[in-house]
Amino acid sequence: MAPTSSGGRGRAGRVTIADVAASAGVSTSTASLAFRGSDRVLGDTRDRILAAADALGYDGPHPVASSLRRGRSGIVGIVVAERVGLAFQNPVALATMDGLSERLDSIGYGQLLLPGRARPLPHPDPLRTLPVDAVVFATRGEEFDQLLPLVRARRVPIVGIEGPHADDVTLVEVDDAGGMTQIAEHVARLGHRRVGVVMRTTQPGETRAPGPAVPILEGIEAITNGTIRGRLQAVARVFPDAFRVEAGGRDSAAGTAAARALLSLGEAPSAILAQNDILAAGAVTAARSLGLDVPRDITITGFDGIEVPWLDVPLTTVKQPLRGRGREAGRLVDELLNGGSPANVMLPVSFRAGATAAPPRTPRM
Repeated sequence: MAPTSSGGRGRAGRVTIADVAASAGVSTSTASLAFRGSDRVLGDTRDRILAAADALGYDGPHPVASSLRRGRSGIVGIVVAERVGLAFQNPVALATMDGLSERLDSIGYGQLLLPGRARPLPHPDPLRTLPVDAVVFATRGEEFDQLLPLVRARRVPIVGIEGPHADDVTLVEVDDAGGMTQIAEHVARLGHRRVGVVMRTTQPGETRAPGPAVPILEGIEAITNGTIRGRLQAVARVFPDAFRVEAGGRDSAAGTAAARALLSLGEAPSAILAQNDILAAGAVTAARSLGLDVPRDITITGFDGIEVPWLDVPLTTVKQPLRGRGREAGRLVDELLNGGSPANVMLPVSFRAGATAAPPRTPRM
């Protein structure tokens, strides 16, 4: 049956729910209830409405229009550093997003993945119009992320996991300083005095060459990422004469290149403290490629406590609650969307002795 003249078609010829109601011989409100699964609509009536919708090619209420009426979309935007594909290659990001998704699923929120923006897009950003109720910076939120001002303009709650550090962002953090202090003190007790640090990159994006070897606190005020800066400062309190090299990327190859730069110094370190386990695994590769045994000739430590399946030796590292921090971020989203004002969260970490740290083999002059 064709729609009656009282129903008509929507603008630009689109079929509306009024068209479906007219075709099924019911009121628009009854048709709307049927699409919402209300038990107030009898089975035969619902079947007739759905059959009419199928005949007219109507898929259901427009999601944006529905969200505007409800004031909620039921969707949380999840921002990941760099390209979305890279996040799925990173065990830390995967575990964090797994915990976050688990919590958001349990309270009925869908998730929309968004890549971070180190630079503005050459065209209008889709986030301006995407229907999201809140945004979580799930992997390495940066203060310079171009999405941050767009999210602020939307006036939706913002949750960050280890960043961005800003007054309007509710944070889930881990005890980075405490964990890195545990690692540094362990290495000091083993007898090491010359230490190098492979730090995380401050420039998300394409992989580049590692930075130069510099004193650990040189230019520290220019490092905007609070996690990176805090871990460096923790090591410096134990090893004030340490050197650092900034990795040129986030994968193990970047850790290999950065560790090679440290090991090529005139006075090479007897221990390398990497700021995460992936970089540490790369440092192990670098040491072995130079004929060094780990840990007999050089100590290498990490941070995160992930499984590194291609590494044949367990790292000495700090274990952080990766899925737990994701779940905490989901809890904060739920509390914020229900009118709460939750405080920032700090999660504990724990030292894990592996097999990559040992006393220096011989004193180095």
